[in-house]
Amino acid sequence: MTASTDFHTIVDRALETARRWASASTDYPIDPAAKLLAGVLDDEDGLDYTVSFVDGVIRPEDQDVAARHLGELGDKNPKFLPWYLRTPALIGGKAGRILPGLAVPAARKVFARLVGDLVVDVTDEKLGPAIERLRAQGARLNMNLLGEAVLGEKEARKRLDDTRRLLERPDVDYVSLKVSAVTGPHNPWGYEQVVDHAVSQLLPLYQYAAKAGGKFINLDMEEYRDLHITIDVFKKILDREECLGLRAGIVLQAYLPDTLSAMQDLQEWAAARRARGGAPIKVRVVKGANLAMERVDSQVRGWSLTTWESKQATDANYIRILDWAMHPERTANVQIGVAGHNLFTVAAAWELAKERAVTSEVEIEMLSGMATQQAAAVREEVGNLLLYVPVVHPEEYDVAIAYLVRRLEENSADENFMASIFEIGTNPAAFEKERSRFLAAVEQMNAEGDSRVGPTRTQNRLSETPEDLAASLKESEGAWTFTNTPDSDPALPANLSWAREIAQRIPSSTLGVDTITAAFIDDAAVLDSLVKASAEAGAAWGAKPAAERSEILHRAGVELARRRADLIEVAGSELGKSLEQADVEVSEACDFAHYYAQSALDLDTLNGAHFHPVSLTLVTPPWNFPLAIPAGGVLAALAAGSAVILKPAPQAKRCGALVAECLWAAGVPKEVLALVDIGENELGKTLLTHEAVERVVLTGGAETAELFRSWDPKMRIMAETSGKNAIVITPSADLDLAVKDVVNSAFGHAGQKCSAASYVILVGSVGFSKRVHDQLLDAVRSLKVAWADDLSAQMGPLAAEPTGKLLRGLTTLEPGQKWEITPRRLDETNRLWSPGVRSGVEPGSEYHLVEYFGPILGIMRVNTLEEAIDAQNATDYGLTAGLHSLDPDEINLWLNGIQAGNVYVNRGITGAIVQRQPFGGWKRSVVGEGAKAGGPNYLFGFGDFTPAPAAAPASAQGSGTVRKPQLTELAALGHRLLDEEAAARLDQAIASDSLAAATEFDVLHDPSQVRAERNILRYVPLPVTIRAGATAKLEDILRVLSAGLALGQIRAKDPLGFERLFSGGGHMPMSLHLSTARPIPSELDSFLDRYGVEHSIEDSASFASNLQREGLGLDERIRLIAEDGDALRTALKGSIDIAIWDGPITGAGRIEILPFVHEQAISITNHRFGNRTPLSAQVLVD
Repeated sequence: MTASTDFHTIVDRALETARRWASASTDYPIDPAAKLLAGVLDDEDGLDYTVSFVDGVIRPEDQDVAARHLGELGDKNPKFLPWYLRTPALIGGKAGRILPGLAVPAARKVFARLVGDLVVDVTDEKLGPAIERLRAQGARLNMNLLGEAVLGEKEARKRLDDTRRLLERPDVDYVSLKVSAVTGPHNPWGYEQVVDHAVSQLLPLYQYAAKAGGKFINLDMEEYRDLHITIDVFKKILDREECLGLRAGIVLQAYLPDTLSAMQDLQEWAAARRARGGAPIKVRVVKGANLAMERVDSQVRGWSLTTWESKQATDANYIRILDWAMHPERTANVQIGVAGHNLFTVAAAWELAKERAVTSEVEIEMLSGMATQQAAAVREEVGNLLLYVPVVHPEEYDVAIAYLVRRLEENSADENFMASIFEIGTNPAAFEKERSRFLAAVEQMNAEGDSRVGPTRTQNRLSETPEDLAASLKESEGAWTFTNTPDSDPALPANLSWAREIAQRIPSSTLGVDTITAAFIDDAAVLDSLVKASAEAGAAWGAKPAAERSEILHRAGVELARRRADLIEVAGSELGKSLEQADVEVSEACDFAHYYAQSALDLDTLNGAHFHPVSLTLVTPPWNFPLAIPAGGVLAALAAGSAVILKPAPQAKRCGALVAECLWAAGVPKEVLALVDIGENELGKTLLTHEAVERVVLTGGAETAELFRSWDPKMRIMAETSGKNAIVITPSADLDLAVKDVVNSAFGHAGQKCSAASYVILVGSVGFSKRVHDQLLDAVRSLKVAWADDLSAQMGPLAAEPTGKLLRGLTTLEPGQKWEITPRRLDETNRLWSPGVRSGVEPGSEYHLVEYFGPILGIMRVNTLEEAIDAQNATDYGLTAGLHSLDPDEINLWLNGIQAGNVYVNRGITGAIVQRQPFGGWKRSVVGEGAKAGGPNYLFGFGDFTPAPAAAPASAQGSGTVRKPQLTELAALGHRLLDEEAAARLDQAIASDSLAAATEFDVLHDPSQVRAERNILRYVPLPVTIRAGATAKLEDILRVLSAGLALGQIRAKDPLGFERLFSGGGHMPMSLHLSTARPIPSELDSFLDRYGVEHSIEDSASFASNLQREGLGLDERIRLIAEDGDALRTALKGSIDIAIWDGPITGAGRIEILPFVHEQAISITNHRFGNRTPLSAQVLVD
């Protein structure tokens, strides 16, 4: 506090005033809706019930769906509702299933009683009386028009026009709106363009207010990313000559440590404006209503939390800001709105205003429909209040949910003053609790002064050092660890300057040219020498201790981060990739380095197996992810102990060159990592088929994998290939969020992501929803398409001119299809195309089944979720898949039926992050015996395993104990069929399998622990054949059977079949087959029958011919025992649809179970507007 005020006196007065207001509030009637809502939220299940009611009954457009949810909620018998509301809920729940047209509207009216005046109907017949009623209580009104999510220019224009019509009403003189409501989604890196666009859109509204007189416009503040944009838009408008005399307002949030500096900046600007003859401005000071989403942003992005660490610190800052602002010489320029319901802080502000004689420049503001008794008491003393009144069209009532959830959360959270609001005047303990909190905030403010004022998020790409970049990856004692690398934050001014510098360099960039030129080879002898030298160097590299390789890779991660700007520049120059898209690639490349560096250490700790890296790996990355994917393949091979030849895609050669430069600079020897540029001709074929190349890492089309295998059917490919991916939207979805995620997933990087959404499947009524249709087309039409040096671009160019199927996809419709938005070529390069949307896509059509890899989105309509799952599964691919639904039964049904490696619920389907969502598909989206990139098993693919002496499995929890019936029976069988020594080895192997199942394969893994998401890695059983050759030992057959049976629980489903239950509530038909060249003991045959394992006897030639005759599925797997894997690969002509494990059999369950499982990465949004969601306890539950 300033020296001119005896703040002890102010505090004493504030305490007395707060007591007086609390006592006086009991003289006023309790608002029935507010009391009812408080009662509901007082129950621990009340908030979840209320959110479920809004999401399930209020939000759906489909009344039948709403009725079903109403019935489910009614069945819960919510005892915390008063009897007169519980009865309609129960009756409505039962009746809703039969008479949805009557029950659902009735239930919605019941909910309206709960909401009261928190949100007001904006229709003429309702708004006028509501305004009159609220004003009759002696309040002014600040009206905020809510509406559908603004996903495009059309809706932004509508919101602005509706706000204008609201302000033009004679009974409305004060409105609030947000900058995002007139800009819609935008690329945050295009800061200046966004500001200019917002100014151009808002200016007519301000010009009207200036001419009309007596009209006030307030710019609301949103999340932290909008702080600087909102202030700059506000200043630019009010600095215009025609707006100089207009008094207008802006909001600042006290929960941001930046806010005092922002207030000081506004004061300096407003004083200069006043000196030019301008009107004063008003700043509405609030505590801040977006804390939950700020936390989500921080958790998901890995950025520092932008807010104060506690409610007390926020309260301290609130008083700090008001103290600084409430001086006569300052309020002459910046008048103050004191917004809040905490009687103590409001009282402190009022006493401060009286002490400094600025009450005429200070206005007390509260929310409509909340704490009405206390508001009445305060109004009686301070004069008129300004009430913040959200208004909404009744057909868009569901859009108020975000606002409502914030209000509900405030009412239910004990740390908030509102939790005590109904007791503050009658319960001394409640008053004392809030009094103590207020005094603690005052004490903190006095103790800290301004010492902690300023932004907490200080990332600065212009000035960060290697030491800064490494710091977050090291423990206190200096040991390396893994944590995801944060992307660049465009909300920070320094980073915006950094981005502008990159954009300026892109058009003339020559980065990587010299390096890739030096890597060119056009001579077969030179290539042969390089390959042999690399293999020789690989043997030495693999012999190094894992810790030594790990250290170099960690340094590589830091070097990649240090050269972030260069990597972004070259991706923009070479491929037109936007900064927004390239930046996350650099983060992913860094993550690969650090994750694989740590994973390398685990290779030496496997119990029962010894890892032998291959000497040489060839990495052939794609052009669509020119930074992260080449880095990932190279770094994984190096971590495992293999030398690498990196052959970048022709369109992305310079990007590959820079990746290599970073790794060389970090200490990877050039003989261990060779960069080559050769044509995709005979020389390329020579490299791929060279006998010294033991692994080929491919990311590209399935057709490319087939081509490679046609050259050498024995080629050991580890490939991530194509995807034909869809997002399903059911009537139970949050439709606004669903449309936003579909657009982002379809058109990011111009749809040139293997994970991109190629089509959307609309279920039931969603397929005929005008709202979904209009929002989707508005969002797509509004996308800014431009080259990479335009930082405002939301979609960039194609990497090359479209040909073949992509050109067909951009230009040709199938029968029954229609262009909702026709793709158009935008410039003479033939690479810049506008996005296209086609409807009428039918299951089984070419568009449904073919991957086009470009900016096209198809729309398919189906009747049921089951049909949608069938459509998603009908393609040859299983890479990514998405579902938007808030119904836990729908989510669980979908998760159990979808055939894809990376699945996403209530979020977009692109942007997998290392460790959080390890990436890799099923069916034809994967080739070879590898595992998910960025996951715990990926390095295993870069070598082979041999048996090693095993320590007895043990754990403190006894998880190595064999308990599963199938394994205990198998162990007993082994003792009857094997000699004592072999039976003991089998026992040890079964114990290892049990331990591996208990700790790895039967577990839902979420190592990242991001609270706002559930990022689960689980293992799913799939059809596998165990093939035992003529010389196979019975011990080995039993050992491999143990691995094949270890996952989950096996039970008889019906007299004719068995099913396997697995983690997350999954269940699947039993699908294990044993093929032997010789008969097996009858006891083993009986055992197999008891657990649904099929058995056949056939020689090796018959086995191969039977596979060919019966036709290979898209996910065939074979575990060979004592047969030649290369001979089988050759017999099957190198089919990319089969994976053959033919390595030695080990006692390590962690290794031997892998052929029998699919990895599946599941990512679920785990919040509703930043607050908890009931889905957390209802989805993926065993």
